[in-house]
Amino acid sequence: MRFRLTPRETSFYDMFAASADNIVTGSKLLMELLGADASARAEIAERMRAAEHAGDDATHAIFHQLNSSFITPFDREDIYNLASSLDDIMDFMEEAVDLVVLYKVEELPKGIDQQIEVLARAAELTAEAMPHLRTMTNLTEYWIEVNRLENQADQIHRKLLAHLFNGKYDAIEVLKLKQIVDILEEAADAFEHVANTVETIAVKES
Repeated sequence: MRFRLTPRETSFYDMFAASADNIVTGSKLLMELLGADASARAEIAERMRAAEHAGDDATHAIFHQLNSSFITPFDREDIYNLASSLDDIMDFMEEAVDLVVLYKVEELPKGIDQQIEVLARAAELTAEAMPHLRTMTNLTEYWIEVNRLENQADQIHRKLLAHLFNGKYDAIEVLKLKQIVDILEEAADAFEHVANTVETIAVKES
């Protein structure tokens, strides 16, 4: 860790931790969606929408703090990228749930549970990692594991696409379900972006 003579604004650490904890909430709502019938999904979507709004508030708070702070704990660009990537995760998860409701999907495709389980695990790891930004310790295993999970998510996504195009579904249903699983794949990518940003920060601070 580089020695610093100037004080640093430390509230960013708490803000990043809060943002990541909110993502865990979103991932749990995704898991809840799996076991819900069509009549219960609208209520889950409302709670996911509230979580997404909370995520937006957390992101705006970070940006406001960034704009008003003279000294930051690490590079301003990295703070912006980390906050934006965390926000993207919530956006993608909320969009996926919303589309399930708007498209009136009767049955989610086989394999989407594996996709959501990967996202839930990545959410837990991300929430566990954020407090370690204070010391930049015990982070290597985090970004390695999230990158592994993203590779796993890619494989699951390809299998889901193969399943959707196997002739079981009509063309309109394929379009609906493909958009949902594609958005969940984007959420997995966003988790990797967060992990890569954390790695970049750790390397710069070492």
